[in-house]
Amino acid sequence: MAAAAECDVVMAATEPELLDDEEAKREAESFKEQGNAYYAKKDYNEAYNYYTKAIDMCPKNASYYGNRAATLMMLGKFREALGDAQQSVRLDDTFVRGHLREGKCHLSLGNAMAACRSFQRALELDHKNAQAQQEFKNANAVIEYEKIAETDFEKRDFRKVVFCMDRALEYAPACHRFKILKAECLAMLGRYPEAQSVASDILRMDSTNADALYVRGLCLYYEDCIEKAVQFFVQALRMAPDHEKACVACRNAKALKAKKEDGNKAFKEGNYKLAYELYTEALGIDPNNIKTNAKLYCNRGTVNSKLRKLDDAIEDCTNAVKLDDTYIKAYLRRAQCYLDTEQYEEAVRDYEKVYQTEKTKEHKQLLKNAQLELKKSKRKDYYKILGVDKNASEDEIKKAYRKRALMHHPDRHSGASAEVQKEEEKKFKEVGEAFTILSDPKKKTRYDSGQDLDEEGMNMGDFDANNIFKAFFGGPGGFSFEGKRGQEAVAFVTLFGSSFVFVVNHLRTSRQTLEALAEAMIFGALCEDPGEVLTA
Repeated sequence: MAAAAECDVVMAATEPELLDDEEAKREAESFKEQGNAYYAKKDYNEAYNYYTKAIDMCPKNASYYGNRAATLMMLGKFREALGDAQQSVRLDDTFVRGHLREGKCHLSLGNAMAACRSFQRALELDHKNAQAQQEFKNANAVIEYEKIAETDFEKRDFRKVVFCMDRALEYAPACHRFKILKAECLAMLGRYPEAQSVASDILRMDSTNADALYVRGLCLYYEDCIEKAVQFFVQALRMAPDHEKACVACRNAKALKAKKEDGNKAFKEGNYKLAYELYTEALGIDPNNIKTNAKLYCNRGTVNSKLRKLDDAIEDCTNAVKLDDTYIKAYLRRAQCYLDTEQYEEAVRDYEKVYQTEKTKEHKQLLKNAQLELKKSKRKDYYKILGVDKNASEDEIKKAYRKRALMHHPDRHSGASAEVQKEEEKKFKEVGEAFTILSDPKKKTRYDSGQDLDEEGMNMGDFDANNIFKAFFGGPGGFSFEGKRGQEAVAFVTLFGSSFVFVVNHLRTSRQTLEALAEAMIFGALCEDPGEVLTA
């Protein structure tokens, strides 16, 4: 039993030798001095270690906490430094440096009101302290920048908000709230790389920061990477389910994606009316999404061009390039619409913009084609003068000349005013020019290709339309305004007008007179072919 009792005895462990208060203080001061030496050499990590040892030895010494706070501030760890500075003034409320450091940490973290209170306490203890006076002014400046930024954000003056936040961050470099606000405004201004950089920096330090996740998603959303944007918005809502901005952005992103995809599907199926409606609805979802809306306008412009609403298509493409002046597809679409509406100078301008941006062979050819059409448009349009299509046959061209030449012949308008006579004489000459060019295959080919007709040695300024008219109508049995026969025919038509057919049916006339009258009727533009009268 004695042996068993001996086994139950537990020997006490030898206690470490405890230092007395004075010795602990001396040891702590030694650590502090070593910390000061490392601090002076800017080796802040080692300084931190020795200040920590000093605190461990004497945890009630305010200056040790103050020194460690200063070291943490130099390491950019303002939140940890704030804890030490606050502990230092709890231990000694008269510790001026402690209050200054506490205020500086508050200010660096963006809490300017708390910083003001700390600096005020320091001034109460030392009203001549220059550092406290300056820092107090700095804190009040940050408060003012915050107020201005809040007002300007409501006004959507994002440039001014960025300016205010840049100024505030000079005094509050560790304030995530200011950085997030700046990043959000940069995104609203379309400066996406800068906004993404700010948000990414914050996420590297705090991957759960809902505001930074929201801004990162906002940048992707505005860059038309909607699917990726939704992922960030969802992640932000996981971190902060009540994040209102992330909630709205997520809803808009999903709605935009769905409407745009539905519009694209309707377009591919040829249902242009439905596609137009869907694109229009999508444009009403979020006016701030510049890139996506630019694409929607361009898509709707394409729909309008398919519906042959070319003016509307031009307007949509113009809205697209107003939102995104680098949007090549919108310029190309608008340029084609300009060509289709014969606005050649505008088409050339758009193709020049495209070619300057992307110097491809295709774009160069498009520009050359537009320049050719512009050159051709500045000449007389002989097809329009004759009133025929560009694909008109030789017979159609002759028939059109016959009608227009008789319609504008000066003799028909001999009783009109001098101004009218001059205008009709001009049109008569142009009709002759048009027939001369379009009835000659070689000249017509050169004209259609935009080549200069002067190279053929033809001076249209010396052109005599009467020679063409005589060549066309002169000869045996032909009609001429000169001589008794032609004058009588004109007088007859002038006298009886639209009653001509009735007169022909009831008068006994020679075939020669009938032919003259028929051709006179062509001249009067009452019928297009002598055969219509001769068979009456």
